[in-house]
Amino acid sequence: MKILVTGSSGFLGSWISTKLLDLGHSVVGVDNLEGGSYQDPREDFHCLDVCSGDDMAEVAKGCEAVYHCAALAYEGLSVFSPRMIVENIVGGTVSVAVAAINAGVKRFVNCSSMARYGDNQVPYEECMRPCPVDPYGAAKVAAEDQLNLLGRVHGMMVVHAVPHNIYGPRQKYDDPFRNVASIFANRMLQNLPPIIYGDGHQVRCFSYIDDVLPTMLALLEADVRHGEVFNVGPGNEDGITVNRLCQLLRELTGYTGGSQYTADRPCEVRVAICSSQKIKERFGFVQRTGTRLGLRALIDDIRERGPKPFVYHLPIEIDSPKVPRTWKERLM
Repeated sequence: MKILVTGSSGFLGSWISTKLLDLGHSVVGVDNLEGGSYQDPREDFHCLDVCSGDDMAEVAKGCEAVYHCAALAYEGLSVFSPRMIVENIVGGTVSVAVAAINAGVKRFVNCSSMARYGDNQVPYEECMRPCPVDPYGAAKVAAEDQLNLLGRVHGMMVVHAVPHNIYGPRQKYDDPFRNVASIFANRMLQNLPPIIYGDGHQVRCFSYIDDVLPTMLALLEADVRHGEVFNVGPGNEDGITVNRLCQLLRELTGYTGGSQYTADRPCEVRVAICSSQKIKERFGFVQRTGTRLGLRALIDDIRERGPKPFVYHLPIEIDSPKVPRTWKERLM
């Protein structure tokens, strides 16, 4: 099968591309290289932005399915740079959908976000009505709605995957705006203190990349309803606090210093835990990688590639007093 993978040089997209190629599929990869740089030499790679409709129409020709992973995945930053992020999430998704429909694509796997759940009670379940609390989450919900509508009208089956803090090798770790585990590890490996927003008692779920890929691949041909949503991960359904994550990384990196605490980030959900019951029942999802083992693999990957200084590559559109000092003063 010829499959279009957007965001194919990013963390999740690159792993999906590699696994599809391993299974004998042909992959057309698209990425603007904003959030990643890995390229499987076997894929037909195109460096372009998904918002470019004409370019997307050209590369989508002949494709039978789509994995849409491309996104400016900056939930916290979206409160201060909403135009850039909303245009990318909603406009980019619609651009890819139009190209896919015109190409005759029959299955569109959309990577949404846990941010869609927002202020819902935990654990988050797929049947819950979305309740986003920030522009990123709202944009992801709007993108889902557009895909559901367009797919229903034009005969393209759409399924939504909701990843939950996936981590592991190939993750971008020099980005100050996302990927908390890799940010902490990158700083610790430079003997710099991890910077924690608020009191560190925020609770999150984490999913190791190897554990979630089988479910992501199963969505390509699974018997699903149009517009159906699947939480992809996590293995640790009780979640862990940011403080506990920090302590685990401290032990695994050998970092002996302390932590630096700073003000809460606006609109950050206190507890974000999801249920994986649905994918356990439908796809036999199993967590095979313990948190310590997964974090060790992440650390080993950063060590191999070399710790790096953080790159502040995105603009702050709203110069508010609420912008975190870590971003405004480039403290990382």
